Parts: sequence; C-alpha cells; structure tokens
Amino acid sequence: MYLTAEKKSEIFSQYGKNAADTGSAEGQIALFTYRIKHLTEQTKVHHKDVAAKRALVGLVGKRRRLLDYLKRTDIERYRSIIKELGIRK
Repeated sequence: MYLTAEKKSEIFSQYGKNAADTGSAEGQIALFTYRIKHLTEQTKVHHKDVAAKRALVGLVGKRRRLLDYLKRTDIERYRSIIKELGIRK
C-alpha cells in the first residue's frame, strides 16, 4: 500500500505540531497533497480508471476547502504551507 501508518505519522510530524497532531489544517493539507500526487500518477497510467479520477476530484475539493479556511483565518499559515508544499507557482 502506498500510504502506511509510518508515512502518515511522518507527514503529520513534518507539517503538524507533532506526529499525533492529525487535526491541524497544515497536516491534513499535506496528507491530501501526498494522496493527490499518488492518484495523479495512477490516472496517468490507468486513464480509464474512473474511480481514481473521482477520488482525485474529491480530494482536490477537500484540500481547496481547507486552504480557503486557512486563508480566511490565518494568512501567514496559509502562505507558509503553500510555500512548503509548492502547491502554487
């Protein structure tokens, strides 16, 4: 499997406050970004996989809503996570 418990805790420890901080917006955005990158590669190889495309669209929407929330509440945290993950140009 591409996303193990160790990989999840690594993502949350890097972008959240600690490995157990799964509720922070930054940690969730980083996890969604990791999953989006994986599903993007999946759909490039298997272009007829409609379920993966649907999941990809759903994840992009969830990440977008979290980023909008972060932008509304704390613009500095928003700018730092965008820069760390390299989401925007």
